[in-house]
Amino acid sequence: MGCRDKELLESVLVEGVAAEGKAITHINGKALFIQQAIPGDVVDVQVIKKNKHYMEGYVKRMVTPSPDRLEPFCEHYGVCGGCKWQPLPYELQLKYKQQQVEDQLRRIGHLELPPLQPILGSERTRYYRNKLEYTFSDRRWIFTGENPVELFNEGEVPNTNPAGIGLGFHISGAFDKVLDIKKCHLQPEPSNEIRNFIRTYAIEHGLSFYNLRNQVGYLRNLIVRTTEAGDVMVIVVFAYEDSDEDRTARIGLLEALTKRFPQIKSLHYVINRKLNDSIADQKVVLYAGEDAIYEEMEGIRFKIGPKSFYQTNSQQAYRLYSIVREFAGLTGNERLYDLYTGTGTIALFLARQASRVIGIEYVPEAIEDAKVNARNNGIDNCEFYAADMKDILTREFIAAHGGTPDVIVLDPPRAGIHGDVAKVIMEAKPRKIVYVSCNPATQARDLAIFSEAYTIRAVRPVDMFPHTHHVENVVLLELK
Repeated sequence: MGCRDKELLESVLVEGVAAEGKAITHINGKALFIQQAIPGDVVDVQVIKKNKHYMEGYVKRMVTPSPDRLEPFCEHYGVCGGCKWQPLPYELQLKYKQQQVEDQLRRIGHLELPPLQPILGSERTRYYRNKLEYTFSDRRWIFTGENPVELFNEGEVPNTNPAGIGLGFHISGAFDKVLDIKKCHLQPEPSNEIRNFIRTYAIEHGLSFYNLRNQVGYLRNLIVRTTEAGDVMVIVVFAYEDSDEDRTARIGLLEALTKRFPQIKSLHYVINRKLNDSIADQKVVLYAGEDAIYEEMEGIRFKIGPKSFYQTNSQQAYRLYSIVREFAGLTGNERLYDLYTGTGTIALFLARQASRVIGIEYVPEAIEDAKVNARNNGIDNCEFYAADMKDILTREFIAAHGGTPDVIVLDPPRAGIHGDVAKVIMEAKPRKIVYVSCNPATQARDLAIFSEAYTIRAVRPVDMFPHTHHVENVVLLELK
């Protein structure tokens, strides 16, 4: 049954915002999730999914816009999968994120909570990211008609532009569809200028763009990283280099970049012949400039290489780590573990207030970055280990490293922590646990485990990604 054959609900009043950023209302007691609506909108909703528990749909017609509704600031809104909350005023975004954290901790974790501290909003709501990844496509995609969400569900039509190519973002839920981006409001310049320059150069010089379905084409991906100081790293990913002609084409593009953008301090390239786009297992070659760029927090310089992980909102990362430090309440005498340490940013940020810090991370390259960052900053009370957390964090490891830590900081990936890790932490009984999460749902599950022995003393959400539904959350637990 096509979308046109499904139920149309007329004059629906949108009630609120759901956990994944969709709007929500209720029809005859059943939840209805709606794309691209905000609370207070009155809309006609085309239902695209229906079962006995809930329905999903999109706005077929705006009957009466919410009095809170704003005009989206980005021309790509509605087709691009990012920044979906642009019509929602920022103060309301923060309100719903705070509500989301509290709801999930209570509903999933069934936790006893103190009053939540107010969410820490981002001082920048545009141009706050320090890293973006773009994809080249030999056929960019557009949508016929006026409603991009409707047409995304009904089918797409390839653009007939003679160039027929695009450089931008994948459309949500469609691996082979790339939206050509003219101006993105996520990363400061020269991010847009670099992307648009490369697209124009490639067209003028006949460089082929990648076909995501057939796995053919020359230009594949583009990564742009920036720092608060204005330094830029660019990584251009090519699909192959099989001849002198290919090599000449690569050098021509990279040389053009160095001449046009002197602010590029670090220029790299990758030849990625495999099926997926990840460069984590690929050789990254320095073409020009330095091998890394640097970010700074309170005088600590963090080296950021092509593969380094660094919080993508630099300014807000500093404020997040400051909350972690406040919750940890260090006096200078504590033994601290930073689990899932990444490149050691939290560990090194807290090291000056601790006696000894141990950082553990799964990715060996990240641990090497952490060691370099410690050495470059003259920080000698940190030790870093690369291993799977559930394998290395054992009673024997803790005993061999001075015994029970006073404070454990957790900053796991979205999936949360492994049950074995939680078990070892519970056995170790640190005095405090500071749990940083980018997914309050899995955080709630883990906190429920800790609640047998720990009391939640403080909760503070932090907004790292304005205009999205994503929210970070910091929780302080103390041993009962």
